[in-house]
Amino acid sequence: MIDVRPSQQMRDLGVVQHGAGILAEPARAFDLPAERDEAERITDELFAVMERIGQVHPFAKGMGIAAPQIGIGRAAAVVQPPGAAPAIILLNPEIIDRSEEMDEQYEGCLSFFDVRGLVPRPLKITVETTALTGETVTTVYERGLARLIHHEIDHLDGLLYTARMRTGVDPIPVEQYRQTGQTWVYDGT
Repeated sequence: MIDVRPSQQMRDLGVVQHGAGILAEPARAFDLPAERDEAERITDELFAVMERIGQVHPFAKGMGIAAPQIGIGRAAAVVQPPGAAPAIILLNPEIIDRSEEMDEQYEGCLSFFDVRGLVPRPLKITVETTALTGETVTTVYERGLARLIHHEIDHLDGLLYTARMRTGVDPIPVEQYRQTGQTWVYDGT
């Protein structure tokens, strides 16, 4: 049996891989409610890819995928929090506030799944999204969920998590990463 690299496995499941131009371009916002059908179609595609990925890889920390990762340059992402919490749909998301308090934890990315990187992020973010009906919705996310949401919004801005890593800190091979299957750890939890 041939051992398939994690990145090749993700590519086979329909995830655009590191180096593709679409991952470095800002995604185009939706005009809602006028583009509601398009937004729903893209969201459905994201859920379908996420479902396929979830069948081959466990995500104890939750997971997310952004439209550019499936080759669509639109401002849509889906995040599945850890556990049985309902999925979060992000359309035209924008971080409008972030806490000064940060923490640094390892993240993985479906678009270069062979490594994990130590990424500093705010412990709390406030995000504005657009509902399918066109209304603006504001939500506050904290800790691990803030990290997941921020990671996906970065994708929609054309950024990969490596852009957020401290200078001199490099990603580690997934084989050296020892936290697969574990949730993120925060003080007091």
